[in-house]
Amino acid sequence: MVKPADAAPDVAHASNFPEWKRLVSESFVPLEATPVQPGPAAFSGRLTGRRLRELAIVQVDAMPHCVERTPELINGADGGFYKLSLQLSGTGILVQDGREAVLEPGDLAIYDTGAPYTLTFHEQFTTLVLMFPKQLLGLAPEDMAEMTAVRLGRGHRLGRAVVPFLTQIGRMLPELDGPIGHRLAMNTVDLLSTLLADEAHALPDADAGGQERLLRRVQHFIDGQLANPDLSPGYIAAAHFISVRSLHKLFEDSGTTAAAWIRARRLDGARRDLSDPLQADVPVGAIGARWGLPDPAHFSRVFRAAYGQSPSAYRAGR
Repeated sequence: MVKPADAAPDVAHASNFPEWKRLVSESFVPLEATPVQPGPAAFSGRLTGRRLRELAIVQVDAMPHCVERTPELINGADGGFYKLSLQLSGTGILVQDGREAVLEPGDLAIYDTGAPYTLTFHEQFTTLVLMFPKQLLGLAPEDMAEMTAVRLGRGHRLGRAVVPFLTQIGRMLPELDGPIGHRLAMNTVDLLSTLLADEAHALPDADAGGQERLLRRVQHFIDGQLANPDLSPGYIAAAHFISVRSLHKLFEDSGTTAAAWIRARRLDGARRDLSDPLQADVPVGAIGARWGLPDPAHFSRVFRAAYGQSPSAYRAGR
């Protein structure tokens, strides 16, 4: 449904419900769609979308209906995404993971395409949908599982800044294209990540010792320090008032090590920069150094081990 980033945004109309059902199922991931009111009532809907590399932004304007992501429609190929909905007009009801969020204008909520969900609209509505790979958030799946189908936005200290920004992005859909559009979309995801991290830190500890929560907070701290040349187990432990031994135990219990986590996150940051057209002229070595991997030979070696090709080859294939 969504055209390449150098084209005008795609506008798809449906004048009957069978046509709409096909459009919504092809827009992002396969979905079931049903009318809210049975019978041959007239129906119309419109999708205005833009794909910006690995992200997609679509404004949905439609009459009342319900969409459902059923277990049968979920597979590993298209379950690695989050979708964010910002309600612009009308009311929507999102249900996922045993929670229900009633979304009114100005509300936003996130949901996981790898798990069943339903979205129901009982009146004419407009909503802005942003879909992006899960790894772009940099948040633990355990934390995200507690925040799906949770109403954010109005009243949230960061939501008051995020919602107007996203609303403006929707108005700018006709102008979002090329490298600048991609950069703006990535900035949007980064801003969303900050909002969700703030929400995650406010959640009560689910386990007796709070170790899982502490691990996730340590991991988020690391994500904000990847370019810091002083980043080390001692530095991380001191920032969280724990011993280095306790830090190593945290990661050991999760099946990895602090060093492996840092390396993986640095490589992912470098990979994102290498795929950014606006940074095509930045030397590969400079990108590695920016992410705490200043030795070009070492950077090339660990990048190849993680992604199957050198940084230069990866950039050339984007």
